[in-house]
Amino acid sequence: MPTSSASARSTDAAKPSNGGGVQSLERAFDLLERMADAGGEVGLSELSGSSGLPLPTIHRLMRTLVACGYVRQQPNRRYALGPRLIRLGESSARLLGTWARPYLARLVEETGETANMALLDGDEIVYVAQVPSKHSMRMFTEVGRRVLPHSTGVGKALLADCPAEEVRALLARTGMPAATEKTITTPEGFLAALEQVRRTGYAVDDNEQEIGVRCLAVPVPDSPTAAAISISGPAGRVTEAATEKIVPVLQEVARDLSAALANTGGH
Repeated sequence: MPTSSASARSTDAAKPSNGGGVQSLERAFDLLERMADAGGEVGLSELSGSSGLPLPTIHRLMRTLVACGYVRQQPNRRYALGPRLIRLGESSARLLGTWARPYLARLVEETGETANMALLDGDEIVYVAQVPSKHSMRMFTEVGRRVLPHSTGVGKALLADCPAEEVRALLARTGMPAATEKTITTPEGFLAALEQVRRTGYAVDDNEQEIGVRCLAVPVPDSPTAAAISISGPAGRVTEAATEKIVPVLQEVARDLSAALANTGGH
């Protein structure tokens, strides 16, 4: 490695940021976030344009991230998120699920139904935590289970604020197979359901993933990764009347979980 680059990097790394952190580290993570926002693959000029950083600085940071395996350079010279990030993401998702369990337990106490937490991972929904209901008849979803978003309450909650063209593109990639006769199987129907989520503040899976089961879900606001929490139970218990009582509890727990996540940011 040329001495000039090494000295420039060490100078950059030693410079503290306004928040007391290391500026080059903050910049590196900012670039990774921008790459994720751009779909995972970008060119240096795109990163320079969006971040406002000079090309030599970006090139130096990207070269370090490539050497560490967190970014890889494609044959077309563009940069893509690297495979070492997968392990970090999976570990973080497991910890997030573990950390959310007390909030899910509170949901079970206050609603009586099974509580879940799910994330959007690529085009799929993955369940990262669950606390089961104490009822003998209760719903059970295996932690780690993956499902398609169009047939779930958490999927609707997670996609409600996505632009319509992104939702259509996702549905085109996954298809919209019917899990039950009530599953939404058209993009127009799903987009209408997302509009209802935005209007009411919560999502419903009404016998769409499994006959006899209703699910109510809300997003966790300002979560570092898109997350939603839900309760699920027999349709005979999760009635319209029960929904009116359960939704405010879901929203309150989601806000409290969001605040707790924000407070782990090193403040």
